[in-house]
Parts: sequence; structure tokens; C-alpha cells
Amino acid sequence: MSDAPFPEFASHADPGPSFVDLLRRVAPHQVLGTGSTGPPAPDVTHGTTVVALRYAAGVVLAGDRRATAGFAIASRRIEKVFPADARSGIAIAGAAGPAVEMVRLFQVQLEHYEKIEGEQLSLEGKANQLSQLVKGNLPAALQGFVVVPLFAGYDERRGHGRVFSFDVTGGRYEETDFQAHGSGGVHARNWIKASWRDGLTGPEATELALRSLFAAADEDAATGGPDLIRRIFPTVATISADGYRALTDDEVEQQADDLLGGREEGAGL
Repeated sequence: MSDAPFPEFASHADPGPSFVDLLRRVAPHQVLGTGSTGPPAPDVTHGTTVVALRYAAGVVLAGDRRATAGFAIASRRIEKVFPADARSGIAIAGAAGPAVEMVRLFQVQLEHYEKIEGEQLSLEGKANQLSQLVKGNLPAALQGFVVVPLFAGYDERRGHGRVFSFDVTGGRYEETDFQAHGSGGVHARNWIKASWRDGLTGPEATELALRSLFAAADEDAATGGPDLIRRIFPTVATISADGYRALTDDEVEQQADDLLGGREEGAGL
């Protein structure tokens, strides 16, 4: 445990509910995007394809497990889907190091706000906070360290799930029903677009997310498909009024095996 004293502020200099603003005052070098200078290394690790889609009771977030560095596979088991808080989650695509750092900072920011203000941000407020973090990473993005997250959650005020996407400048866009990012995103998005319908159940939405990732892996070399030998399958989470729930490896494997079995019998993905 660190022996460094906790920073103290005069009443007129209260840092407020923003943890990022607090970091800028006490440790500016730790703020996302400020430490990146010069051109990126050619073998920087990138996460690839993630998807988010609404269903009747909430949203599904899913991502493949492959990370690439140039033309090489850097990792076969990277995690790209994370809880943001009890009823929201974030999926990352792009430069893996800054992306994971952004996730951790976002998680702390939401917790910090709740402790200071005594209440949670609205889902839209959380999306706005993430937008500011993406915008703060713009200097690094201009050097090649691009981070493009997907954010989704259950909106208790509206009573349904919502999906938000971002661009590298911090632009925030609410998607009506679904979105996909990463190198295989266009293939996953087209697959979802062809099959999505209003009123999907949780299992149906999970199946559609898996199908879209498998279809992306068929077309995009940087997207990892199901690895039957190593038993590596996508990461999947559902978010509803009951909260954030990450599906277990066994659950995802069972659904993936069912889908792959259907393909082998000629049913297709």
C-alpha cells in the first residue's frame, strides 16, 4: 500500500465529481493520451471486432478474442468486453494498451462520481463521460493509437437497453438497435442487420452476436473465429434490469458448439 498522503484541497478548490479533472491536477502525466509522443511502434497490439445489440429486456455486448500486431497474432485470449458499472458495459477495439487504460479510468470515473455526488450518472451521462475520455486520447490517436469503444447499458429511466458508439474525436452517437466496431465490424454489422428484429429474447440476441462474430472471422483475418482445439470462444455479456452478467465460458462454448454443429449439417452460420 502506498505511503503517499492523500491530496487535500481548499474549499474553493474542490476538484468536484470528475476523477479525470482530479488526475489532471495531481498527476497530469497519468491522464490518457498525454504520454504518447513520436510515431507508434509497428508491432503495437490491436484488438479487433466487437458488437453491441439491443434485445427486448436489455443489450448484449460481445467480442472476439484475437489481438494482432501487424500481420502476427499477438494474443488469442484477449478480453474486449468489460463492465463499466452495475448496469452498463464497454467493448473495446483499436490499440489494446490505451483501450484497457481507458476502460479502467472510465470505471474509476463512474465510481468516483457516485461517491462524490451520492447518486449514479444517467446512462446518457455515462456515455458523455466516455466521450470525453475518447476525445482526450485524440493526440495518441493521431499517432496511430486509435481507441474506438462501444458503450451499452440498461437505462432504468426509460426501461430499455441503449447502445452508443464513438469516433476518434470523441463524437458520441446513439445507435437505434445495434453497432459493430473493429476490422471485422462491417461484416459483423451486415450480418446483424440481416437478422435483427425488434423483440429479440436474450438467448436469440446472444446467438445473433455469436453468429455475427463467426461471420466476421470468415471474412477478416484479424478477427478470431471459434478455436475448437484450444476451446477459445468470444466474450459475451448481457445487461438488463438485473444488472451486468458475463456469460461463463461453458455457456458460450455450448452456444457456439450448437451453432457450429448447425453449420456442419448444412444449416449455415
